[in-house]
Amino acid sequence: MYYYGDKKINKWEIVGVFWMIIVGSLLHFTYEWSNNLTFVGVISSINESVWEHLKLGYWSLIFFSLIEYPAINRYVNSFLLGKALGIVVLEATIIGVFYSYTAIIKRSILWVDISSYVLGAIFCQWISSSMIKKKFSRTSETIGLIIFIVLGFAFIVFTFYPPKLPIFMDPITKTYGIYKLK
Repeated sequence: MYYYGDKKINKWEIVGVFWMIIVGSLLHFTYEWSNNLTFVGVISSINESVWEHLKLGYWSLIFFSLIEYPAINRYVNSFLLGKALGIVVLEATIIGVFYSYTAIIKRSILWVDISSYVLGAIFCQWISSSMIKKKFSRTSETIGLIIFIVLGFAFIVFTFYPPKLPIFMDPITKTYGIYKLK
């Protein structure tokens, strides 16, 4: 049986896909547009590394969730868990697609990278839509919150102090993080 709450949730989740695509795309440029303001770099892509592109999905989902939750909270059961699992799926999609195809062809292709983000945003909101309607324990909401906090903390810390791993390296400048460490 389909009820009003499901329709409302589904509409919001579809809007969320477009929000994530648009806001995530804008966040790709906001650091540069801000004349490299450090606080903007925390939520924006500061270079062309895979890691910095993962921030675009995370922060655009956070911003959307702050708007979405008040509109649908009376219809949902597991909002934080659904959104947390959604963002994990988005990030896994981007990483999986990027490292799979570049391992084969040895170079990146912009339209494939953009498509993986769009596909990840769709998967994110689809998973989210499915999960937030289900009833889980209060512990599951705590787990969702922990996932968001850990990811947010990692995105902030690794903006400034990234490990010297390929996922964190800007392929253009061969540097790491906001301080352009070599």
